[in-house]
Amino acid sequence: MNTRSLGVPMTASIATRIATTSKFSLSSMTESAAVSGQASGLRASTVALLLLPPMLWAGNAIVGRLLVGSFPPIALNLARWTIALVILLPLLAWRYTHLSREGWSASARWMVWIGLLGVGAYNALQYLALQTSSPVNTTLIGASGPVITLALGAWLFKVPVRSRQWLGATVSIVGVLVVLTRGDIHRLAALGFVRGDLYMLLATASWSLYTWLLRRHRPNLPNIEFMALQIVWGCAWVAPVAALELTVGGGHIAWSWKVAAALAYIALGPSLVAYVCWDRGVAHTGATVPVFFANLTPLFAAVLSALVLGEAPHAYHAAAFVLIVVGIVLSLPPRR
Repeated sequence: MNTRSLGVPMTASIATRIATTSKFSLSSMTESAAVSGQASGLRASTVALLLLPPMLWAGNAIVGRLLVGSFPPIALNLARWTIALVILLPLLAWRYTHLSREGWSASARWMVWIGLLGVGAYNALQYLALQTSSPVNTTLIGASGPVITLALGAWLFKVPVRSRQWLGATVSIVGVLVVLTRGDIHRLAALGFVRGDLYMLLATASWSLYTWLLRRHRPNLPNIEFMALQIVWGCAWVAPVAALELTVGGGHIAWSWKVAAALAYIALGPSLVAYVCWDRGVAHTGATVPVFFANLTPLFAAVLSALVLGEAPHAYHAAAFVLIVVGIVLSLPPRR
């Protein structure tokens, strides 16, 4: 694994963020790696590496939907990342001996907020969204993340944006509005949005702000340590809310083999395995090609929704998908 990431976009360019839209990229490549990867073409093994992550991420949305009523969403997020942290502990214990305690404590200032926005807010809001929204809707809204990141960069950090990129942002926003209104313009006039869609929009904004914090304030820690610290701080934020959800909120966990299997899947697949595969795939292809694979997540979610949940996609899903992808392509910075 590269020392520049945690399964989240951590590179210094918005193009790499666009290439890692669904969530948690594990790499930052050198310019020569990008060029050589794109020049060599896509081998079958590389295609497989880039196809597996969006499948696993789509599966995460399906599992989140399946667990509605069986596992409260905030507690689900806490359980997911606690298990992932336990899996990392053996490797972390070995590598910790190579770091100074000062290095860990010095990173705390920004890790508090990075953990909140990434592991904490983004994932919790995603599972909250799935309580009332469909996996296809949530993954389509999430696919607009690169464009929201672009807009936040221009607004908060005064990053220059080309007119073509603004056009792409506008097209993608139209795609998101198609999802929010279910293809019915009258919903927009009446503000008749589904609550889960709004939660996912907040989640995507949280992820985008998280991305900018990583670009500007990522601690200089090796990848495994950075991953663990982010999970620790994220769980620290989520734990009190999960406790309230299970007590004051009346949440209840209906333990079963199905629930245990679902937890194992989201802790291993979308949280760890997907990012290792993504890291390897991006290292072979560079920063541009993977964006097209990442945007397969809504398509996989649509197929899995139909097969597993019996929720067939609608025509407006296809229209929104095309608009969001076209917007992202337009938003890509020109090749140098």
